[in-house]
Amino acid sequence: MSLNPFFEAKLAPLAGLTQEGAGTPGILDDFLASPAGWTVPEDVEIYDQTCDGPHGPVGIRVYRSNTSSDSRPGLLWMHGGGFVVGTLDWAEAHVVAAELAHRVGAIVISVDYRLAAGEVTYPVPLDDVIAAWTWLEANARDLGVTSGLYIGGGSAGANLAAAAAMRLRDEKRATPKAMLLAYGVFHFPVPGISAEQHVQMSVLPSFLRGTPEGHIGAFRNYVGNVHHVPVYATPGNGDLRGMPPAAIVVSEYDELRASSETFAAQLEDAGIPVQTYHALGMLHGHLNWLPSDELPEVDATIAFFARFLTRS
Repeated sequence: MSLNPFFEAKLAPLAGLTQEGAGTPGILDDFLASPAGWTVPEDVEIYDQTCDGPHGPVGIRVYRSNTSSDSRPGLLWMHGGGFVVGTLDWAEAHVVAAELAHRVGAIVISVDYRLAAGEVTYPVPLDDVIAAWTWLEANARDLGVTSGLYIGGGSAGANLAAAAAMRLRDEKRATPKAMLLAYGVFHFPVPGISAEQHVQMSVLPSFLRGTPEGHIGAFRNYVGNVHHVPVYATPGNGDLRGMPPAAIVVSEYDELRASSETFAAQLEDAGIPVQTYHALGMLHGHLNWLPSDELPEVDATIAFFARFLTRS
């Protein structure tokens, strides 16, 4: 399928823009702007608090629907941002959490994990996620969870979700009932895409192209080196037997898509049930644009996760 017309129009003025140029203040403001119209569902209560972690308090945001429901799953959710940027206010965090709370009555905990900047490197972000999971386990009943605990996230947040599930498995703790993983990066090196997909991606400006240099820089920043990358930083490089079932979203126009597709195949080979949804015409990180008539695949991605939470 061709690139979604919304993104096609947004990218036309940015043709030829380099990675360095994309960092110029204000240059991407129009590209990053979402269609107007989305508001937090009226039935969703939202509040912030902290939980204890090994590196200090961890910020969390709780989303809970006031509508009565016979089944309330609990979901720990992490935003993306290459481990170095991202906030609880990003649509990938805030909108997804609010919509899942509204659509299926889920209790969603969005995690403000420490970003890999300055002195912060692996395993600090993952430790924060484990701390938030431990808090959710301890408080699930009081929060109203009645139908199991799940974990998920987008991009780097999907990596953290899968890594947390793997670490919980290895520590002989209760693992999530399932994983919800949107366009994640689970490997180093990142698997390459096909020649046909390279041609397809050529419509994207260079700042949206995933390059080996970009992958190396991201993992060097997160881990501190790329000569001995721990398995919990790249769960796709580890033993996946005994991992939870997974719902995996793949963005069509995403040079990192091969990591999600490979991870899905690896899980299946390890005997783990997997459901995959291909978001046609969508860019990496498409959940950071609001659900709208112009971007129906954003709503469809959230609906895929909502159905998975309901049926699993």
